[in-house]
Amino acid sequence: MLIRRLVAALVLASGAMFLAAQVPDDLAAQDAKLDKSALLKKFQERAKRKADRAKAEAEAKASADAKAKVEADAKAKAEADAAKPTAKVAPAETKPSKPMDVKAVAKFIDSQLDKELKAAKIDPSSRCSDAEFIRRATLDITGVIPTAERVTSFLASSEANKRETLIDELLASPRYGQRLSDIWSNQMVSMDSTTRFVTKQPLVKWLSESFNENKPWDRMAHDIISATGEQDKNGAVVYYMYNAGVDKMTDSVGKLFLGVQIQCAQCHNHPFTTWKQTEYWGMAQFFYNVNITIQRNGKQTDVVPGVSENMRGKGGKGNPLPESAKSVPAKFLGGETVKLTSSKPYRPVLADWLCTSENPFFSKSIVNRVWAQYFGRGLVNPIDDLSEENKPTHPELLQGLAKELSGGGFDLKNLVRAICLSDAYQRTSQPIPSNKADTVLYSHMAIKVLTPEQLYDSLTAVVGCESAAGRPMQKGGNPRQGNASPRDRFVSFFMGSENPKATEYEAGIPQALRLMNNPRLSGSSNVINGIAKSGDEPAKVIERMYLMTLSRKPTEAELKKLTGFIADSSDPKSGYSDVLWVLLNSSEFALNH
Repeated sequence: MLIRRLVAALVLASGAMFLAAQVPDDLAAQDAKLDKSALLKKFQERAKRKADRAKAEAEAKASADAKAKVEADAKAKAEADAAKPTAKVAPAETKPSKPMDVKAVAKFIDSQLDKELKAAKIDPSSRCSDAEFIRRATLDITGVIPTAERVTSFLASSEANKRETLIDELLASPRYGQRLSDIWSNQMVSMDSTTRFVTKQPLVKWLSESFNENKPWDRMAHDIISATGEQDKNGAVVYYMYNAGVDKMTDSVGKLFLGVQIQCAQCHNHPFTTWKQTEYWGMAQFFYNVNITIQRNGKQTDVVPGVSENMRGKGGKGNPLPESAKSVPAKFLGGETVKLTSSKPYRPVLADWLCTSENPFFSKSIVNRVWAQYFGRGLVNPIDDLSEENKPTHPELLQGLAKELSGGGFDLKNLVRAICLSDAYQRTSQPIPSNKADTVLYSHMAIKVLTPEQLYDSLTAVVGCESAAGRPMQKGGNPRQGNASPRDRFVSFFMGSENPKATEYEAGIPQALRLMNNPRLSGSSNVINGIAKSGDEPAKVIERMYLMTLSRKPTEAELKKLTGFIADSSDPKSGYSDVLWVLLNSSEFALNH
């Protein structure tokens, strides 16, 4: 059995891809020989100059006083207005002034990228094959490999717009929301000992439903930032339950929704950017009155988990503060100070400022995150470090896409459509000699490593059983929280660093052995019987396996060697089992190219 698998592994390996002049005015030193009339004249001129200067100073002072009065009146009016109910249209009521022209935006993307490639004298790689495209787009949009049947029909289609049709089909799939909920819940949830009895499922469900209904991003972010209520009625509150503490909330909101890292300014001025400690705590003021209710142990069954907001010292415990906390006026990050009304919640005020197209960070941040999802890196890297010190590789592209997104009503699906329709996204991952060293200009598609969620869902799509992930890590559920599904346990075991790079493989020997030694990945008799139907020629069975796992047909060389391998097997079904094992454990299966 081992020898057969080694032989089959060698066969597959043969086709794998890694893939300021002051003028003195002193007249004290005058010529002593001047006559009286000349001296008198000099003094008269001097007196005139002094009078003129005094008049000018008086006029300047009067002008400054008038300006100061205007500014004071404006400030007083602004403070008075801040205490009144705002007449601003909430994000939930905003409408796009004009839907995004996705094809025009796709061309804009290519024009910006091609301009930089031309300047660098780098040639782009060719257009990817249909097989590459369907696997790449399906994994990127829905988080799972396509079925063999869908691959077959896509490859056979001669329709000129079949790639555009596929993109629309994938965006309409419920798996689109699940894929984005996986990505965002991992970034929103901060695991520690205080949250081991907090479940993230209400948040996952809320995110999935919101993304699937294509809720505008400004409205969605506003709902999260201002979330209150019980977790079973409003899953968005779970975000705060996992980030209890004024500093944690400030740090997280800064990263996720503004794309900036301000945590280093909590205790001192930021050493690498212009953020000051007073700006950090000005932003933090908006979270001072958030109250979190969570279960601290398994016996608190009468506790109703949720989030509320009320005045500190008036019935609520308030949000925990670190020793570094500073009492400063509330201030929008990089913006103006604001007078908060103690009788009203603070976070909606922050959300009203943050979730708008006028905010200098909001639109750019989400564009950068979506771009990184599809290209393996952001236009600004790291994706949560937008700052003057960390310039984007393509500033005009980032600015243009941010403007298109906000102008189109923050429609994320349209942003994805535009990206996936671009020539840049549809380039092959195979480099050519002139662009092999390029990692930032998008001359060829980056090869991305499947996330734990993508890997699990793709494995189960092939073997058709949730237990394909293997035995649980420990009895009773997730090692960190509550009762967990096989998928949760698999993801926990295969999860790498906190912020893994999409293009770096972080799994190690334990993860590889778990897959290699799992008999399920050889296929149960039912799986093999479903693949190797009675009377089918070996070539047809092998082709079906490739379509199921790698979303492509085998090359002639692969087909020739593997049919020979099956012919030399005493039991064809055992041989097919070995081939399936090799395909599922191959680097090509674990990568998205």
